[in-house]
Amino acid sequence: MSAHDQMRAMLDQLMGTSRNGDDTTYRLKFTDPKVCKSFLLTCCPHEILSSTRMDLGECPKVHDLALRADYEQATKTKDYYYDIDAMEHLQSFITDCDRRTESAKKRLAETQEELSAEVAAKANKVHDLAEQIGKKLARAESLGADGMVEESMKLMEEVEDLRKRKASAEQEYRNSMPASSYQQQKLRVCEVCSAYLGIHDNDRRLADHFGGKLHLGFIKIREKLDELKKTVESRREKRREERELERNARFGEIADYDVTR
Repeated sequence: MSAHDQMRAMLDQLMGTSRNGDDTTYRLKFTDPKVCKSFLLTCCPHEILSSTRMDLGECPKVHDLALRADYEQATKTKDYYYDIDAMEHLQSFITDCDRRTESAKKRLAETQEELSAEVAAKANKVHDLAEQIGKKLARAESLGADGMVEESMKLMEEVEDLRKRKASAEQEYRNSMPASSYQQQKLRVCEVCSAYLGIHDNDRRLADHFGGKLHLGFIKIREKLDELKKTVESRREKRREERELERNARFGEIADYDVTR
């Protein structure tokens, strides 16, 4: 994107479709069904996961920063209930992703050598510690990049402690099976983004995963979905009541018009 395009996008985002004093050139309004309501609420998976391994391509609905600005301005005086549309969109997306995650787990169970309950528990302990290391390392790097050095150093101390515990857990896991079996990569599926994680993955690989755009994008989507689900039932009921009132008001106007004719 050129500097000119970036400036134009910033103005659209700040001022909406009327930034040039005339919004008649915009054929679409944010209320149009063609406009992505999840985008208006900054939670469309197509946007969040762009340029990742799970890039969904272009959203079939319209994304326009100027329309988002119009929507944000309009919501100051009217409730459009687009959070309900966004919740339904995200719920459908996450349900599909979780279904794929379960399928991936089944495939792993069918293709990987089956472990005894005791060995599996030890393997899971290694996985869990590795995930904690990856998450804390990614967070420490993020804090360091933001200039929060003390907080970053504190997390790195926790990472070192986890590394010692992981080394001990790996030794227990290694001693519980033949060397040939230990060398095989034991995989499991990330519950957040469905990526594969290996028991022999190093800290750098794990930090890249947990601090990567794909994983963080899924966290954002899942957190937004959880937030929207908390109020969706009451919001649906409120929307239904408002629509009923509007419908009754329209019928009343029609009846009054017929009487006066």
